[in-house]
Amino acid sequence: MSESLGIIDIIVREAVAFAAVGLLIGGIDDLLVDIAFFVWKIWRGPSTLPGMDALPTPSEPGRLAVFVPAWDEVAVIGAMLSAAVARFDHDDYRIFVGLYPNDRATIDAAARVAACDPRIRLVIGQRDGPTTKADCLNTLWHALRRADDRDGRRTKAVVLHDAEDVVHPLELRVFDSLIDHYAVVQLPVLPLVKRGSRLVSGHYADEFAEAHMKQLVIRTALGAGMPLAGTGCAMSTAILETVAATRDGDPFDASSLTEDYELGLRIAQLGGAGRLARIVDDAGALIAVRAFFPATFDAAVRQKARWMTGIALAGWDRTGWARPQALADHWMRMRDRRAPLSMVVLAAAYVGLTAWVLTFLVHAMVPAAQGWPAMPVVWLAGANIGLLVWRLGMRMAFTARIYGLAEAFWSLPRFVVGNVISLIAAPRAVVRYIAMLRGAALVWDKTRHEFPDLRSSGG
Repeated sequence: MSESLGIIDIIVREAVAFAAVGLLIGGIDDLLVDIAFFVWKIWRGPSTLPGMDALPTPSEPGRLAVFVPAWDEVAVIGAMLSAAVARFDHDDYRIFVGLYPNDRATIDAAARVAACDPRIRLVIGQRDGPTTKADCLNTLWHALRRADDRDGRRTKAVVLHDAEDVVHPLELRVFDSLIDHYAVVQLPVLPLVKRGSRLVSGHYADEFAEAHMKQLVIRTALGAGMPLAGTGCAMSTAILETVAATRDGDPFDASSLTEDYELGLRIAQLGGAGRLARIVDDAGALIAVRAFFPATFDAAVRQKARWMTGIALAGWDRTGWARPQALADHWMRMRDRRAPLSMVVLAAAYVGLTAWVLTFLVHAMVPAAQGWPAMPVVWLAGANIGLLVWRLGMRMAFTARIYGLAEAFWSLPRFVVGNVISLIAAPRAVVRYIAMLRGAALVWDKTRHEFPDLRSSGG
């Protein structure tokens, strides 16, 4: 018995040591981003977010095209389109809705709204769905080009939205102003916290608050390529034409699971400047895209697995690294791709700590010498605890800034929920990636969406 316990003790010690080193590396990586953020804040000086009056006047106010790809979105597409045309404060825009011939329910729901507003154009592709989101966007792109040729006008920019988005009234004016100076403009994306799913849906709110108010800020400040969120972003037609010229006329890569992420990096490689537009309206509210994200555990796992497959695994193959001198870009791409390894480290930490407690209890009942961790491992554990406390504090601070103090405290248990979701998503992502390498067909692995009741929420 003592000999078996000794072997178990060795395994537990090694697992804890591996996890401690891995967590330390990841914690320092996150800490460096925080340090860069505070240095940037000090260098920039005390300031508030700019309002609409700080934006430059468009050199040539132009037509904007809003792309809304939709597969099996009968539950939300009608409400989303109705809210969009009621909210958008812009004189010249059109909404192109991408549909599939075998999705009659979504076509009918979109058609009911389109019949009341000529600015909504329904575009039904030739292939049955689901294909990929990028394939649907390419269909919309070609429809836009044909429409521009007929009208004898050139659309100024393409705006991407999802079928569940709540748009901000002023966003098209922001895009119209800034697209004169940037190839791509991204608004913050702020997930809504769904009642009854505060832990699952809310963990997206915590992650996006930190990502879009800190991480993307530093990414662009360092000159690294800005990945797009796939919604709430505008691209000039000129840069999309440049990208399309390298892809047989299609600006969006239909063979990608995360075409938004890759497109942002591709635009940066082509020399297109990007901006994360953090602008407030007259009421002081951030001009941002708001939407419900997955509210069930299984749906969240599916979505995180798709993101992990497309960005950390397949994305590595597809986008590679930046030019040799672009150190900031290398750093950020490394951070994008660390998720699978981080999940291995996190799993080792959970298993190691659980086994450590269990072996301690066994040793308390069975007289045998216990192999306690060496002092370096204890020091590493202490450093990791300090980094974890810092990380949780930063998460709470950014959540509080956007969602208030109550949600900031909820971010603590949601941190654990998010880790568990990612842990379960990681092996699913690996399996899907292997299937992709073996030639499995890509399909739109979307989740069910819900549109908020704007009358009761005041949104």
